[in-house]
Amino acid sequence: MLKKNYFSLLCELTKKGIKLRYRNSYLGVVWTLIEPVFSTIILVIVFGTLFNQKKPTFPLYVIIGRLLYGFFSDGTKAISKSIRAHSAMIKKVYVPLILYPLSTALYSFIIFLINLTVLIGVDMYCKVVPTLYVLMIFPALFLLFLLTFGIGLILATLMVFFRDIEYLWKVALMIIMYVSAIFYYPERIFASKYGFIVSYNPLFHIIRMFRAAVLSESFDVWGVLYASIFSFVCVFAGIVIFNRNKAKFVLHL
Repeated sequence: MLKKNYFSLLCELTKKGIKLRYRNSYLGVVWTLIEPVFSTIILVIVFGTLFNQKKPTFPLYVIIGRLLYGFFSDGTKAISKSIRAHSAMIKKVYVPLILYPLSTALYSFIIFLINLTVLIGVDMYCKVVPTLYVLMIFPALFLLFLLTFGIGLILATLMVFFRDIEYLWKVALMIIMYVSAIFYYPERIFASKYGFIVSYNPLFHIIRMFRAAVLSESFDVWGVLYASIFSFVCVFAGIVIFNRNKAKFVLHL
């Protein structure tokens, strides 16, 4: 449990992260709503035409994948830089170092939740009527946060010692994007010999779970179980790796 003064600091660091995100931005929060809509329109036009997708819910399918992958990508990159970004403060003032990646994860998640409000308009456009299935978005969001924070924590530790991790992770994110079925339906890949690549991607299963909740479709129970185990293991491993190496951080910052 965080002490009361450390909890207050966590809140302040989270607020600071949000303010810095929109500093010198005239559109501010509005842009976080407009940008995913514009990018989704382009993806729907390009890949809808390329794959001959005529399902009325295809725009909703795409924007869900776009938003959830966007949080995972932006979140892990921001968390991975959180220790180095606060190096000056770390050298001067002692606070639990876990506060820096945790606050980064929290403000990234808050911004992501704001982005999710665009789904209301896309739901209406696609004429999708929410059902009780929609309540399953909450465990999906929880797993997404755990996965992002866990992997980000591992990256934050590694990046203190190996700066090239930043560039390697950018390449990894591009691969993850293509195996997360963001702008295509995965059935044809599952039918091929490469289907296992998508199946082993926990982010794909979390996105699939969120889509099923919004579109009132059946859930892949084994996929959800796999994503849950993977996410919790990532957080546990991230905390262990971080705590075992945090004493050495100041020597490498």
